[in-house]
Amino acid sequence: MAVNCFQCQYFFVTWDPKSPRGCKAYGFKTRELPSIVVKRSSGMECLKYVPKKGGARQ
Repeated sequence: MAVNCFQCQYFFVTWDPKSPRGCKAYGFKTRELPSIVVKRSSGMECLKYVPKKGGARQ
């Protein structure tokens, strides 16, 4: 199952057009979704995923 960064409490959007997405848990910014970078780098799904409080929007 792929991790959905948009539903993670550590995901954030930046003002940097070259790296518009970031992960507070791992401490990096990227053009892609952070979970894709983590998967490509480690070969594993993101282990720091924590669902946002209040549930996901539908």
